[in-house]
Amino acid sequence: MLRSRSTIQSVGQSLFKTMAYCAVVFILTSLCASTAQAERIKNLADIEGVRSNALVGYGLVVGLNATGDTSNSSPFTINSITAMLERFGINVRPNISTVKPKNIAAVMITAELPPFARPGQELDVTVSSLGDAKSLFGGTLLLSPLLGGNGQVYAVAQGALSGGGFSASGNGSTTTKGHPTVARIPNGAHIEKAAPTMLKNNQEQVVLTLRHPDFSTAMHMRDTINAYFGSDMAQATDAGTIKVWNPEGNSVDLIAQLEQINVSVDHAAVVVLDERTGTIVMGQDVQIDTVAVAHGSISVSVTESPQVSQPNAFAGGQTTTVERTDVEVTHAEAQLVVLPKQVSLSELVKALNAVGATPSDLIAVLQAIKAAGALHAELRVI
Repeated sequence: MLRSRSTIQSVGQSLFKTMAYCAVVFILTSLCASTAQAERIKNLADIEGVRSNALVGYGLVVGLNATGDTSNSSPFTINSITAMLERFGINVRPNISTVKPKNIAAVMITAELPPFARPGQELDVTVSSLGDAKSLFGGTLLLSPLLGGNGQVYAVAQGALSGGGFSASGNGSTTTKGHPTVARIPNGAHIEKAAPTMLKNNQEQVVLTLRHPDFSTAMHMRDTINAYFGSDMAQATDAGTIKVWNPEGNSVDLIAQLEQINVSVDHAAVVVLDERTGTIVMGQDVQIDTVAVAHGSISVSVTESPQVSQPNAFAGGQTTTVERTDVEVTHAEAQLVVLPKQVSLSELVKALNAVGATPSDLIAVLQAIKAAGALHAELRVI
């Protein structure tokens, strides 16, 4: 009896160890699988109240090599030059008709003011021609204020332009490389006023806004946040908004922790079609029902072959041109391909390629499958 009991105990211990080992392997496998499909909240959502602000300004670029605005097509450039010179005590209004701004161009200046930017920091600016200047290559932007949407000045820009394009012309030809009427000034603007922000460190809650609203992703994000903090801190109010309570009154620490949490993402089945370029993009969740696809193109060729009809020497007629038109219609052989139900994305692409269709034809095939109710995905035409 003692031997049998010891044997039973050893078998039980071995069985327990085996079951524990299998459980650990299962948990690790599940964690690895979930991690492989997970994404950080930092890459999925934005923080409400944290955003950049667009800045815009008007200015003059000087020092161009006779590639600036013309006085006939850009009268506002003349007015800007006149106003600028008057600020330096130079009056050119009596002789304004003689001003030729071929070395000066009026430009629009744009920049992005990042959140939490402070006075003294620098911004990159983009300078774009407003008139009929041929090129901004080699020019220098004069001091120009940059305004926000509320009309207040947040930065001032000035500096030498940096652009990869140029334009050269002669009497018989013109050569253009890149886009010579747009240039950039790295660190060309200095911030004079901090941008307003709606985020407070001691606010009651932090609001996450999904960049691609989805009910499943919002639910996963809410559950993952609550599991991470061990309490019901997060609440999903809709498909794109998750509110997280800030019990310690420290939004900075809370946001830093939220950004590093991994959340499983659920994507909708979408097929994006661009008919202008023939681009087709399909997600991995695209599925179709059993359907047969046949593709055959019809090409029509019209050839004009004019012929000259000349009468005999003593016939008394006139030489005329007779139009000859040859019309040829070619029917390409249609290839019938059966696509099974719930085919994978790779198999769907392989089957559509087997049909022998061009990208524009594939767009028509996908639209026809969708019209037949066999394509379980949203078609987006851009």
